[in-house]
Amino acid sequence: MITVTEDAKKVLMSILLVVAEADPDEGLRLLPIADGSFALAIDTQLSGDLIVEYQGFKALLVGLEYINLLSGKTIDYDCGREEPILFVR
Repeated sequence: MITVTEDAKKVLMSILLVVAEADPDEGLRLLPIADGSFALAIDTQLSGDLIVEYQGFKALLVGLEYINLLSGKTIDYDCGREEPILFVR
């Protein structure tokens, strides 16, 4: 199970609606990048995806290949930094 905090869900929704102007069929896909961190990209749901919904939107899409890697982890939001970030712990 992957946990997404309420603060992180709010940030994801803000990105979806304000920055990306996504429609309800789109969500933010969590993608690993070379340095071991993750990036977000607008995408549509694929078969086997874990979907985190918030206020009727697909706030986060996690591909089947990454669900086990992130199992037991929490996605949270840190606003105490100079540049606020989402992070996995």
